[in-house]
Amino acid sequence: MLGMVTIGVYGFDGESFLRRLRQADVRLLLDVRQRRGVRGPEYAWANSRRLQAALAHAGIAYEHHLELAPTTELRRLQYAEDDRRGVGKRSRRELAVEYARRYTTEILDRADLMPIVSALPGGGTAALLCVERDAEACHRSLIAQRLTERHHVTVEHLRPL
Repeated sequence: MLGMVTIGVYGFDGESFLRRLRQADVRLLLDVRQRRGVRGPEYAWANSRRLQAALAHAGIAYEHHLELAPTTELRRLQYAEDDRRGVGKRSRRELAVEYARRYTTEILDRADLMPIVSALPGGGTAALLCVERDAEACHRSLIAQRLTERHHVTVEHLRPL
């Protein structure tokens, strides 16, 4: 059975992020962010160019899968729900029901996940990357669920230690 992990940016620094990837034997990082930058100096390491350079130095391949990123409209829908609930993006614990429904029908149902399944390394594993600390608060959990249901991929969600 094929396996993979998911990981977010929040809660890590550059060093602990790479250490966590090494611990999970990640050989391929699949970035599913729309905008590959993170606000705040503490997360400058996660901006696309810096992250790709650090991954290359660590021997981890990188792919950006923009087709799996939420649209700006969908992100705004989630932010509105966060505001309604009084939670910040960095403290969100779950996705809005409407966001999950629309992401699934507008993006996931139209996406061909076979290239991702085919790219899973024979040795080591692959990681889906977005920003949220907890997978349940991020669209990567929906991608992971689909990979499990349709392609029998086992998924572990990595968090900061």
